[in-house]
Amino acid sequence: MKRYLRDNGLALAFGALFLASLLGQALAGHADFDSRALAHGAEPISLLDYVTSSDFAVDVAENWQSEYLQFFLYIFATVWLMQRGSPESKPPDRLGAENDREQLVGKYTKVSSPKWARAGGWRTAVFSRSLGFVMAGLFLLSLLAQSIAGLSAYNASQLSDFGDPVTWLTYLGSADFWNRTLQNWQSEFLAIGSMAVFSVYLRQRGSPESKPVGAPHDDTNDGG
Repeated sequence: MKRYLRDNGLALAFGALFLASLLGQALAGHADFDSRALAHGAEPISLLDYVTSSDFAVDVAENWQSEYLQFFLYIFATVWLMQRGSPESKPPDRLGAENDREQLVGKYTKVSSPKWARAGGWRTAVFSRSLGFVMAGLFLLSLLAQSIAGLSAYNASQLSDFGDPVTWLTYLGSADFWNRTLQNWQSEFLAIGSMAVFSVYLRQRGSPESKPVGAPHDDTNDGG
């Protein structure tokens, strides 16, 4: 058990933080929802009703889609783009998809390499891009969930204000949808860009996301 906890500490720690944050969001969001409902003369709802509502779903989904978009774009961007001095960037002589020897593909695989890395054909082609594909898929699914939950929440608000409900396509072009979406996108792009630049000049001893403390600022792809 100790070895399992050690070997999976990062995933377990962030999984626990995720669940704790999601619970906190549910409790705070429920309190805020009931407060607004009472202010408008409506009845408060139970916590279970709130966490199964479109209001809660759209708030969760809009954050998930922006996170997966961030990783999807960063994974693909770092194949072709670089930031000199950043441990998150490849050096200029390795930009691009790289050759089979560098990627340990086909005849260059090791005994412990994944089977699909040595299989060749479409299996190796798919496996070679599987991380990006999964992140893109999760982004699109989260964005779809956000649009559906957002539509439901938006139409509920419209009806309570004696307005007309809208269709899904109309909602996709609405200010409400894009306000929710872009306010998350801009924060993700700012955070990942800042990380790429700050890691050139700043250090965190012992972290693979940082260069060694004494590494020159222009050392690129040098995790510590």
